Amino acid sequence: MSNVPSGLRYTADHEYLKPSGQAGVYLVGITDYAQGELGDIVFLDLPKPGAKFAAHATFGTIEAVKAVSDLYCPVAGEVIEVNARLEGEPAVVNGDAYGDGWMIKLKVASEADVAALMDDKAYIAHLGGK
Repeated sequence: MSNVPSGLRYTADHEYLKPSGQAGVYLVGITDYAQGELGDIVFLDLPKPGAKFAAHATFGTIEAVKAVSDLYCPVAGEVIEVNARLEGEPAVVNGDAYGDGWMIKLKVASEADVAALMDDKAYIAHLGGK
């Protein structure tokens, strides 16, 4: 079974939002399930700080040995920071998806949109208990 921490919000596209400790700001990354399905991650194309995205808009791409996939913004917001470590070490996402493998810090447009995402129990059900 994939690692699905409580206290985060999840999307059907396998992205997560994790509270950053700053009001209205969340860390965004892909779930443990997603990184496992992709395999070894070799490259990430992430946006610059200041970029704004609508909910479900593509904010970047992730390249693994198996495939290249789009990354989708879980909710509308503005990128305030990008995880610079991933530029040189994209495989950090494989080893620590919910920790050092976060991709962007997002200042969300609406906390209500965050609350509408799946919690850990709903995400596990979405995965079919995987």
